[in-house]
Amino acid sequence: MHDSLISPQIVNEHLEDSNWRFFDCRYVLTEPDKKQAEFAVSHLPGALYAHMNRDLAAPPIPGKTGRHPLPEKQELIKLFSTWGIDHAVQVVIYDDTGGAYAVRLWWMLRWLGHDAVAVMDGGWPRWVKEGRPVSADLIIPKAVEFKANQREHWLVTAEDVRNYFDNPEVRVLDARSRDRYRGENETLDPVAGHIPGAVSAPFVENLDPDGNLKSKSELRKMYLELLDGSPAEKAISYCGSGITACHNILAMYYAGLGNSRLYSGSWSDWITNPERLVA
Repeated sequence: MHDSLISPQIVNEHLEDSNWRFFDCRYVLTEPDKKQAEFAVSHLPGALYAHMNRDLAAPPIPGKTGRHPLPEKQELIKLFSTWGIDHAVQVVIYDDTGGAYAVRLWWMLRWLGHDAVAVMDGGWPRWVKEGRPVSADLIIPKAVEFKANQREHWLVTAEDVRNYFDNPEVRVLDARSRDRYRGENETLDPVAGHIPGAVSAPFVENLDPDGNLKSKSELRKMYLELLDGSPAEKAISYCGSGITACHNILAMYYAGLGNSRLYSGSWSDWITNPERLVA
């Protein structure tokens, strides 16, 4: 079973395996349908497209939720069943931005108890660079029954985060860029800044210059410094809307530090309540 990261070579060896499913999560925040059009032209053979807005998020409610709220559990069970995912299936997910969007589906599947899911290291750019097969064929998978075993403790709310303000054992990690953390160059959300007490941990620092995840030892060293003695399983990651925060969760898990938690509403949810403090 592959449950964190997987190489293009291993993926290539299983393209014809009936118990493997491949998902393309390429996405551009400012042009939501651009990458689905690119997928229609070329993708991994047998891959399905997972759209960030339509598949991996529920419609946002302005002033009440973040920009990409999690879908209801039953909606996800129905979707994963339609996609042909059951307990026997190995899932592989990729994008073209170092896993920045693929990690959302990785986290959601594991949150609902499906451990056999991995992000392809280097994603689409590495796959193409290595000259591996591509296809324009669009497939319709055979529906199966996805059985969920939800890990409720992996998800926290804004109230949970606020209750941890004075708890030294809980490290809150902000996966956005350092300038947005500082309240500079904020172009996505109406309020700039960060959650008080949060530590800047940009997800891009999990990657090497080629867009692959750094080594386990590098990531372990980096996150042990960020955690500063607090346990990884109590750490909370957030970002702008609950997507790239999952990249830090993947990096910590891949580095052998265990499973940490997600504030899925993230910054765009935090600022919907003016009573919540902003740093």
